[in-house]
Amino acid sequence: MQQAVVDIAAQDEQNGVRFSWNVWPSTRLEATRIVAPLGCMYSPLKRIEGMPPALPYNPITCSGCGAVLNPYCQIDFRTKLWNCAFCMTRNHFPAYYAENITEQNLPAELVPRFSTVEYELQSGDAGPPLFLLVIDTCASVDDELDNLKDSVQQSLNLLPQDALVGLITFGTNVQVHDLSFADCPRSVVFRGTQEYATSKVQQLLGIVGSANAPQGGGAQAAGQAAGGQSGRVPAIGKYLVSVEECSFTLESILSDLARDPWPVPSDKRHARCTGAALSVAVGLMETSAPQRGARIMAFISGPATSGPGVIVSQDKSENIRSHVDLTKNQAKYHKAATAFYTGLADRCVAANHVIDLFACSLDQVGMLEMGVCCKKTGGSVVLCDSFGQSVFKESFRRVFRRHDEGVQGEGGHMQMGFAGQIQIYTSREIKISGAIGPCSSLKRPAPNVAEVEVGEGGTSVWSMGGLDPSTTIAFYFEVAASQTQALPAHKRRMIQFMTQYQHSSGRYRLRVTTVCGLWHSDPNDLTMVARSFDQECAAVLMARLAVHRAETEEQSDILRWLDRSLIRLGAKFASYRKDEPSSFRLTPEFSIFPQFMFHLRRSQFLQLFNSSPDESTYYKSVLVKENVVHSLVMIQPSLLCYSFNGPPQPVLLDAASVRPDCILLLDTFFHVVVFHGETVAAWRAQGYQDQEEHVNFRSLLAAPQADAQLIMDARFPVPRYIVCDQHKSEARFLMAKLNPSITHNSTNPSAGRAPHTFLSSNNWILCLRTDDVSL
Repeated sequence: MQQAVVDIAAQDEQNGVRFSWNVWPSTRLEATRIVAPLGCMYSPLKRIEGMPPALPYNPITCSGCGAVLNPYCQIDFRTKLWNCAFCMTRNHFPAYYAENITEQNLPAELVPRFSTVEYELQSGDAGPPLFLLVIDTCASVDDELDNLKDSVQQSLNLLPQDALVGLITFGTNVQVHDLSFADCPRSVVFRGTQEYATSKVQQLLGIVGSANAPQGGGAQAAGQAAGGQSGRVPAIGKYLVSVEECSFTLESILSDLARDPWPVPSDKRHARCTGAALSVAVGLMETSAPQRGARIMAFISGPATSGPGVIVSQDKSENIRSHVDLTKNQAKYHKAATAFYTGLADRCVAANHVIDLFACSLDQVGMLEMGVCCKKTGGSVVLCDSFGQSVFKESFRRVFRRHDEGVQGEGGHMQMGFAGQIQIYTSREIKISGAIGPCSSLKRPAPNVAEVEVGEGGTSVWSMGGLDPSTTIAFYFEVAASQTQALPAHKRRMIQFMTQYQHSSGRYRLRVTTVCGLWHSDPNDLTMVARSFDQECAAVLMARLAVHRAETEEQSDILRWLDRSLIRLGAKFASYRKDEPSSFRLTPEFSIFPQFMFHLRRSQFLQLFNSSPDESTYYKSVLVKENVVHSLVMIQPSLLCYSFNGPPQPVLLDAASVRPDCILLLDTFFHVVVFHGETVAAWRAQGYQDQEEHVNFRSLLAAPQADAQLIMDARFPVPRYIVCDQHKSEARFLMAKLNPSITHNSTNPSAGRAPHTFLSSNNWILCLRTDDVSL
């Protein structure tokens, strides 16, 4: 009789974690033979139904390894001792535990169904979060800057009243605005052609470090501190002021904000000092709030053309680097700019700060070089064409989403977390290879760290900076046991995730997730291992590996690795008879994994055609931050068909799915497309939906639009919404995702029809032309 495997969905709901393999081979050799990586996708702040409110005390930790008390520990209620599930060390309960703990009276962290709990640490209050707005004033038209100012002003109403805000604007030069002076606008101007160290920022702004700053964020408190250190004052209270105190002043400055006044010849680009502005912003935050939750939110409308971090010259005759330039090593600004922004990111990681990028421009803005700032600090990335688009406006508003009022212990607080750190403890048979996602290695070696690094490796502790309920990290492991070290039958593998972060209330919290799994010791029978395979999680882990390797390896090598991995996996777990291709069979646990790999090969993550370097970086940045479900939509978009024949049905991403009498709803995560077939579009143009006798047609038109709205309401960044008709220009967003099963080279074309349609099974279906590029 076959043994039951882990319920994948239940584990995800209970702990926010999904493993590629839920039963692991017990030796290193066998672990390498199962091909797909041993890893997991973990969402540290996922909202878990039924989880108790944050426990108002510090966790009990093991004196041997530091792991936190959890339901898998053995408890001796008579002697008041507990055995650590990771290192087997015997520990005494504290007195306040020992007096009350019994088999019938267990603390929440020992209740079996609470394998994930959260503690509110008793280490003091970090204070309210900080938001530093960095605004580009080199907009190409006035409307762009007006739309941006409108969105920023609305965001002030979404922030907690005690949150601290600051404002930096930049164009040819950088201006740091004094928000404590309400009589008239006052700012300090920095030259945009140079980088500024933290000490230089302190000197020019006349501020002191946070160690000398008084508690509290008011202007009055700052004024009382004046006179210390040669007349310098703290930045908090002068350049960073609470929303409650500075909202009128800040809104006045934003209302009067105009485009950069420096003249620009027609053959030149704006002198935009993005790098200098971010350098000043990082220096200001390092001075004001080191190791405290803070976000630098940069709004950019074009490429950096002046000062540090420049990606293109001001001369319009010089084009911004392309994929071809990067491949041929002809992008002369790329390496220096990447090194500059990487240095800024490292400084933010050290200070636990976050950099968010909101880039809105028809041209490239330097996301390829600046993307490392968001990746290392856990920041958000939004890329679109204009500040007036809903993609930016709604996405920016959702950054400040709050928990529902009815959520116990969370009601009314923002969903985002700050200053995050995650640490992993494992049982002795497991080693950590690394992590891929919005995090940065802190390079803290430990006995459970593997020698071979994957992504951000060489550590058991990572900095995450900013995090939210959808933030998901991919962790990769390896089995430490050699072939000769057989594990006892009762042995279980243990992994514990400890995520410490600053809650939006200002309190420090620690979320602890402990998971337990099975080992499999029989190399001759891998049935249990095969039945524990989570093909969705494995596909996303493979995708993140491919994206990470693409940073340093050729595209052809990545595709060859994916192909060989799929072949090896099929040879290991499929059933087939030699020389009989029709006999090849995969069990349900593996049946759609090849399909994921097929779409991954064709995706924008590995194919550079039809996307700029900035767009490619944006797509990859979102992929490595999202959970399994959203990542799968990016890899293999979903396609629904609406017709009079019945309820909406999922259909294949294939040219054969396009029918003139149906409506298709395509969800690629970045775009939501409602596509009307030729006949449906003609009916709509004739106004049949306005006639009472055609109420069913009206309902047919409304159904995909309502479903599209549901998709967009729950997503960040907000996807671009496209409504199009067959044979129209915007239909290309759907056509680019379809498999060209019918092309102009297909046999049996029927005479008398347009060249884009073929007759198949008595239905006219679409033919796709594919000669432009080979995928």
